[in-house]
Amino acid sequence: MHILIVEDDQIIGKNVEIALKEDGFEVLLCRDGLAGEEAIKTGSFDCIILDINLPGKSGFELCKIIRHADNLTPIILLTAFDELEDKVQGFESGADDYVTKPFYMKELSLRVNSLIKRKGKGEVNKGNKGESKYLRINDLVLDLKDKRVNRAGHNIDLTPREFQILLKLVEAGGASVSKKDLVKEIWGSLFDHNTNTIEVYVNFLRNKIDKPFGYQLIKTRIGYGYYIETQQIEGA
Repeated sequence: MHILIVEDDQIIGKNVEIALKEDGFEVLLCRDGLAGEEAIKTGSFDCIILDINLPGKSGFELCKIIRHADNLTPIILLTAFDELEDKVQGFESGADDYVTKPFYMKELSLRVNSLIKRKGKGEVNKGNKGESKYLRINDLVLDLKDKRVNRAGHNIDLTPREFQILLKLVEAGGASVSKKDLVKEIWGSLFDHNTNTIEVYVNFLRNKIDKPFGYQLIKTRIGYGYYIETQQIEGA
């Protein structure tokens, strides 16, 4: 497995590189955003670890570059601040996970392994024969093969994590999905389900899936979680 680290702090970068190599990973360490961008464009990686505050180009900018290239490689952001605004901006840019400094190297390694395994699982399932290519509820259609979403004839751009959450809700077929189950399904057991990360993502989804169309599909069942409205919309 090949890991890219983009970290300008020499001590942190070297410690992460050593820890991941000891766990059996091949590692490329870049010291600034421009070198990281070049590595992203020319190399192939199983996971990418980005510091937010980088010279040249920030971790947020590198996230966007990766996602605009339709690259689904898992991304972990390193930040010195546990601020909601940073997390929101990172997730909007396409990050999969956050680790706040200071952190334990073992925890970072476990998170890397978890994201790689989940990406691999998704790639295997995508090609299973006999599975329907589309899921539909009301006027909402999910293309499982190309990971695209359409509502009422309009294409909707979602980040990989937004698509995963929406897919989980649609697959539940109107049943409630708890915040804990969403976190476990998408980020694994290491992620703290008591954070407001899921609320942030659901808000992103509602702004894209519901707000422009005047009818709310993504709903909250207080005390239980979130669900998709399955009652047929007139004309859908």
